[in-house]
Amino acid sequence: MLKITGRPSLIFLMTLLVSFPVYAKTVKPQLLVQEGDWKAYVLIENGQKVCYMVSQPTKMEGKYSSRGDVYALVTHRPSENTRDVFSYITGYTYKGGSSVSLKIDSKAFKLFTQGDTAWAEDATTDRKIAASIRSGSKMTVEGTSSRGTLTTDTFSLKGSGVAYKAISKECGL
Repeated sequence: MLKITGRPSLIFLMTLLVSFPVYAKTVKPQLLVQEGDWKAYVLIENGQKVCYMVSQPTKMEGKYSSRGDVYALVTHRPSENTRDVFSYITGYTYKGGSSVSLKIDSKAFKLFTQGDTAWAEDATTDRKIAASIRSGSKMTVEGTSSRGTLTTDTFSLKGSGVAYKAISKECGL
C-alpha cells in the first residue's frame, strides 16, 4: 500500500485550493460597460487578456422554424497582435461556400463563412468594419442557412463607440 505523508498531500491541497478560485475567476468574462445596445467584456484566456464588444439584433427576419442566439462581435487579442476582429455568429449553420453581406449605413462588406460564423477576409477589412460600427447608426447582415433560408438581421449601433473605447483601453490599445 502506498502511504502519502502529510506534507505532500497538504501541498497538493493548498495548491488546489489556491489555484482553483483564481482559474474560476479568470475564465468568466467581466463586464466592462453596457451602453445602448452594446456590451464590452474582458476575459483571460490561456493567461492572456481578450477584450470584446458584443450586440444582438434588434430585428431578425427570415422564414426559419428554429434559430439559435445571434451575436456580432469585435475582438482584441493583444497577445496575438490582433485587434478589431469582426465575427458574426448567426444561430444556424451557413450554406457551404456561401458569403454574407454586411451593410453599415451605406458601406457594404462581404464576409466568408464557416459553420455558424462569418468573418472578414483580412485585418484591413476588420479595421474598416470596426470603424464603421463605431461611427454608424445601423447594421444589417444577410446570410443563407445550410437549408437555403435567407435571413436578414438588423442591429442598432447605439453605444458601440463607448463599448469600443472600453475594450481598447482595457487591452491597452
